[in-house]
Amino acid sequence: MTSLNTNLYLLVENSLFFLIATLFIVVVNWGWKQTKPYTLPLPFPSWYKVWFGSVQLLGGLVPLVVMLLWGVWWGDRSVLTVLGWYFIILGLQIISETVTLRQLQNVVWVMVPYIYLPYRFWQLYEGLTLLDSKSELVWVRYLLIFELVLWIVNYAIDVSQLPRLFRWELESSDVS
Repeated sequence: MTSLNTNLYLLVENSLFFLIATLFIVVVNWGWKQTKPYTLPLPFPSWYKVWFGSVQLLGGLVPLVVMLLWGVWWGDRSVLTVLGWYFIILGLQIISETVTLRQLQNVVWVMVPYIYLPYRFWQLYEGLTLLDSKSELVWVRYLLIFELVLWIVNYAIDVSQLPRLFRWELESSDVS
């Protein structure tokens, strides 16, 4: 597949995903419009800041450096294409989360990562298949595998926080 065909394919694929995800969020928001405004349960657990910072550093800054080095500085179009779309969708996720939490103030905010993260898994897997098997790209391929593991772990941590985000009460158990 030529570079132009790959970029056109990824433009269509990512645009369709964003359109469907946004439409789904809008429809679900409409269905939940009668709920009281949603606010984050504060304070965050002490470990959360460490994890959130780690995900930002490892899921954002490290791929950005790789994209700038391999994709821009050394001019590898395939790396620029794969990581460019990664950052576009990551940015759209952040915008979706911000709008649903701050503007709509709706519980729909909680579901945004559950829509975007599985797609990010797909993007990273697809990136592995799109990168050539050239030996100079082996570190970029390792980065994509690392990012895939990072985001899967992040997804598991997000799922484990659902009871807290929905403020589900714990029953106290009497141990005699």
